[in-house]
Formats: sequence, C-alpha cells, structure tokens
Amino acid sequence: MSSKEMVAMLLAGGQGSRLGVLTQDVAKPAVAFGGKYRIIDFPLSNCINSGIDTVGVLTQYQPLVLNSHIGIGVPWDLDRNYGGVSVLPPYEKSEDSSWYSGTANAIYQNINFIEEYDPEYVLILSGDHIYKMDYEAMLDFHKQNQSDVTIAVIPVPWEEASRFGVVVADENNRITEFQEKPENPKSNLASMGIYIFSWKVLKESLLKNKDQSGLDFGKHVIPYIHGNGQRVFAYEFNSYWKDVGTLGSYWEANMELIDLIPEFNLYEEFWKIYTQQDKIEPQFIGENAKVTKSIIGAGDTIDGEVTGSVLSAGVVVEEGAVVKDSIIMKNTIIRKGAHIEKSIIAEDCEIGENTVLGEGEYAESKLSTKVYAFDLVVVGNGSVIPANVTIGKNVAIRGVTTENDYPEHKLESGGYIIKAGEGA
Repeated sequence: MSSKEMVAMLLAGGQGSRLGVLTQDVAKPAVAFGGKYRIIDFPLSNCINSGIDTVGVLTQYQPLVLNSHIGIGVPWDLDRNYGGVSVLPPYEKSEDSSWYSGTANAIYQNINFIEEYDPEYVLILSGDHIYKMDYEAMLDFHKQNQSDVTIAVIPVPWEEASRFGVVVADENNRITEFQEKPENPKSNLASMGIYIFSWKVLKESLLKNKDQSGLDFGKHVIPYIHGNGQRVFAYEFNSYWKDVGTLGSYWEANMELIDLIPEFNLYEEFWKIYTQQDKIEPQFIGENAKVTKSIIGAGDTIDGEVTGSVLSAGVVVEEGAVVKDSIIMKNTIIRKGAHIEKSIIAEDCEIGENTVLGEGEYAESKLSTKVYAFDLVVVGNGSVIPANVTIGKNVAIRGVTTENDYPEHKLESGGYIIKAGEGA
C-alpha cells in the first residue's frame, strides 16, 4: 500500500466532567452543538476540508453515541477502503489490559495503527473544540521550519493566560519555554492542543517515555523533545476557536450562532461542516407560533414561542409554551404552557405542562460549585419533569422525576435532583 503523508489522530475519549449531567451518558465530543451538529463534527470536517483522509478516532468514555454517529464516516467522505475513519477504543493486550491513561498513552497504544500508513507526519487533535482550521497550512509551516513538533497556539487575553498552558517563542516562532497554567505568564499564546509531529520523532519519544504514568503530550512528550534540543515551533492561529469545556462556554458558543452577524459562520460554502443527519423531515411552525432569532432543527414542530434559542431536530414546542435563550436537544418535548428560560435540555426529555424552568435569583450549587457556576438549568438525557412545578436557576436535573421529587412543587435555585442509580 502507498504511504500517507499525514495521518490524523483525534482524541475523543474525554469524560467532559465539567459539562455535568450533559456528559453522564454521552462522551463530550458527541454532545450536540448548534442545532444540527455534534462537537466532533468540527475537527472531522476540518480534516476532510484540509485533504486529510486518514483519521483515527480514539474513544474511551461512554462511546456508544459517538460510535454510531461516526459510523463508517460517510458524511465526512471518510468511508474509504484504505485510510478513512477508524474508531480506536482501548483494547486488551495479553500482558496488561489498560485504559488510555493520558493523551500520549492513547497514541502509544495505537502505534501499530499509525505504522500501517507509514506517514511522515502525525496530526494530533482533540475532540472538544469548535473552530475551522486548515491543517494543510499548518503542515506547510511545519515543513518550512523543518520543525520536529509544531504546536498550534492562539493569543488569549493576558488576564486569562494563567488558565492555559502557554508557550514562549522567539521572533522566529521557535518555542523557548513552556508554562503550565502560570501565575505570572511570560506570554499570552495558549496551546490549542493541536500538534503536528514528524512521525519518527514522535515514535521515538513515545517509546522512550512509555512507562510514565498518565503519559501526556503537554507534560511529558513535548518537554522531552524540547529538552533534547529538537525543533519545536508555535503556529499562531487567529480565527474563532472555542473550548466548550464548561456549561457557560458551551451555552455561549451556541448563543453566538444566532447573532445577526455570527462570529462563527456555519453557512460558508467553501469550508463546510459535515454531520450525520438522520432526520430530514421539514420543520412545522404553527399559525399561532412565534419564532425570533433562533435556529430550528429539521422535523421540529413549533406551536409556542421560541426566542434566542437553538433547537436540534425533532423537538416539539406545544402551544402556549415559551422557550427563551435556551438550548434544546434532539426529540425533546416541551408541553403546553411550559416556560423555559436559560436552560440546556439534553436529548429525549419531556418538560411537563405549565412547568417553569429558570425562575428567581441565582444561588450557589449544592451539587458542585465547580461545574454548576452559571445561572443555567441543565437537564440530562432522557429526563422527565412533571407538570406544574417551578425550578430555579443554576440547577441540575437528571432522570425521570415525579411530583414527589418537588416539595411544594418547587426546586430552589442551586438545587438538584439526580435520581438514584443514575449518577451525578
């Protein structure tokens, strides 16, 4: 078989614990985005638009939705006899069976997969960012600089730099220093977790460091290569890039799509984002319905009022129901008279008649102040909320709830209901 110049490895195993109940049953890259997509569609589409036709997707946590979404890669034109898309779960080896314990360990466990294609370069991507990027241009930069590793970086506001791994580079973009979440950053160039390695260099460093626990690119592999005096360069990216790792940033990124002139344009002809679309029926908007500044998915039935919201396919909003500044995922039903504000409601949920979500004042979360720190109501997959209850702000709900779960028909701000046996 002929060799491939560059193979992409997409790390999609993350639990995404800071998305709370949204990622309880679904790997973070499979979470819905923008009414039609899943987060992983962005890096996959970037690959095919950049002319990369061999992609290994490394899955681990709750991979079912992700696996069926990717299938054999048809929407991204990645259904190929040689190359194409391959889903790579951790597999048991006779001497030791181990989960992927770190980003670089996941690649180490798949050295044989990469070797099959005998590439010159390997592109490492993560599955949880929203952006459009031409990896071909980054590869050209890598070659011009005769680089061993090229790290994509993005300028962030100085006051936020301490939240990231930052790189310090000289005037030729060669990296001189790494700082992991520094208190006093020397640079505002944050690593995007996108790397191009020359395969020989990557392979050697993986084999050398394979016994490190939790083998990681940022902590072990790249510092090792850099420490050997090899050429490590920063490729600056100056376009839209959003890490949707928190409920707040996930909600914001969706809301930015419905701005009059969206900062991130999903409608450009020349750089399409492809996805697996199983619903193709038209949407229906009833005569008394009101829809303003919203994305409405295929097969939706709207008889109520929808404002400033992003709805996926198959959503039903019954008459008298109001949905405002919210994200509603596939096949969720909002019953008559329900009033929903600043909520993220996952797939296959049902919200009962006259129920109110997002009422009152913000209060600190009793479940996890790290995850639930926004005035959002977050409802996990397959949840049911009964009729006639009032739910406050900054709340998490997961599971089939009944009236008995709501003393005095209420769930106060900061509260949560996670049904037993259904995890948090």
